[in-house]
Amino acid sequence: MRTRLSDHVKDRLGTFGLMAPSVAQCAVGAALAWLAAIELLGHPRPIFAPISVLICVGVGLGQRLRRVIELVVGVSLGVGVGDLLVSWIGSGAWQLALVVALAMAVAVLLNSGALFVAQAGSSAVLVATLVPGEDAGGLDRMADALTGGVIGIAAVALLPASPFMIAAKHLSGVLDALSTVLEQAAAAIEKRDVELAAEALEEARNTQGAVEEFEAALETSKEIAMISPVHWHRRARLARYETAAVPVDLALRNARVLIRRTLASLGEVSPPPAALAEAMREVSEAALLLQLELGAGREPTLARQALLAVAARERPAQLGFSAHVIIAQLRSVVVDLLQATGMGNEEATAALTPLDEPSGGNTHRR
Repeated sequence: MRTRLSDHVKDRLGTFGLMAPSVAQCAVGAALAWLAAIELLGHPRPIFAPISVLICVGVGLGQRLRRVIELVVGVSLGVGVGDLLVSWIGSGAWQLALVVALAMAVAVLLNSGALFVAQAGSSAVLVATLVPGEDAGGLDRMADALTGGVIGIAAVALLPASPFMIAAKHLSGVLDALSTVLEQAAAAIEKRDVELAAEALEEARNTQGAVEEFEAALETSKEIAMISPVHWHRRARLARYETAAVPVDLALRNARVLIRRTLASLGEVSPPPAALAEAMREVSEAALLLQLELGAGREPTLARQALLAVAARERPAQLGFSAHVIIAQLRSVVVDLLQATGMGNEEATAALTPLDEPSGGNTHRR
């Protein structure tokens, strides 16, 4: 129990360290946007300026440049609809409902993006409740939003989180998951343990969230590297993560099929031989090598060599149907990871030992 708590605390501290630059960007950017709108634009209460910084920078992962555009247009739409209707029908509960409904309806018709629609609705709420009767008009609030967006982008460029660390942390989670489920499947074959195989399958089915988080993190990393001069020199290192993104996703998908067949095979008369477990374990270790080499900013040559050794291995003789399917899926995982190291599909496929007969496996492209 104490070990789990310690691991949880370490994980939370690691996440905070990763997100600390975004927190600093939000805090500094919000204050600067407020001051800029007051001192440079002469707006007495520029509430949209700091709000726009928080939305554009955020503390999560996403596309900040697109956020700026959606923010400004969404705020303008909400302010415009709100100002127009409030000037006609006044303020109150039913007026608020009508203003929000119309602003969000127009936003949905123009752009179904969640941020765009939410900004239109929230801006309409502010116009209909907090700010009617003040001197500031729709154009002033639009200028506040634009000011906050520009300062938000400047904060990302001048106080940037490390794009390399963001991508590395999330790909590490994906490769850890792949290595773990392959190791569990290998152990299930060796021990003839159906429950362990079922646990591995359940864990494998829960890995897609890690893949999606990595994809979002990679987009954010690419955006930071493009915006921030501080990290322009890291683009080459980041390119390795771009190369690995799709193949690693495919490797996890094939691993799920492999583990599902492993579970089924343990109930058959002729379960898979221990040699298959050994091959799985070697691929599991190669995934960890790939994680370490990418994290160190190196060309993943050791991981590639380990995978090529598995690819060149002769398969065991006299295998049953399930074992053939498991081998087919394991071969697919190997090819996927070879592509993640930078090899082309044809070259990676050619590295596999030819099969004497069709395996009956359902691979995604081999």
